[in-house]
Amino acid sequence: MTSFKHRWLLAMTILVALLAPAGCTAQDRPESPATEATGRATTVDRVLDDWHAAASVADAERYFGHFASDGVFLGTDTSERWPVAEFRAYADPYFSEGRGWTYVPSERHVMFSSDGDLAWFDEKLTSEKYGRLRGTGVLRRSGGNWKIVHYNMTFTVPNGIAAEVVSLIRSRSGDAPPAR
Repeated sequence: MTSFKHRWLLAMTILVALLAPAGCTAQDRPESPATEATGRATTVDRVLDDWHAAASVADAERYFGHFASDGVFLGTDTSERWPVAEFRAYADPYFSEGRGWTYVPSERHVMFSSDGDLAWFDEKLTSEKYGRLRGTGVLRRSGGNWKIVHYNMTFTVPNGIAAEVVSLIRSRSGDAPPAR
């Protein structure tokens, strides 16, 4: 395990241990709308941070336990649209060998539906293998628990080299530009 990966896993383990006693269910005391929104965002952050941490240590039960049964994961390849059961079938051989993947979040923005039962977010991630990425997704609250319904991981491409990257992708994949 690299030093970077080790430090991140240690930090995530400490964070989860410190925040876990707060729980993921509604509090009995009334809260102001601002406090309630902040609490929901913190809870969603904990879910996503634990989800990423579980992938880093190849903990399939914990990782897939964060998905809704109807969840979908969109990977970086155009062929990767994985309903959660198919995604698990794909990932289980890797996880069973102790080979997960590490994406370290560095910035996240969380928003909520007016009824507070849906959250959507975008996050910046770093991977040793792939560099900078972006994740976006939707979580649904059911029974006091937040579950990932949709997650989309994408590579970020600086505008200054976008045309060059698109040209490379087209040349290697056989994709032609759209007809005019």
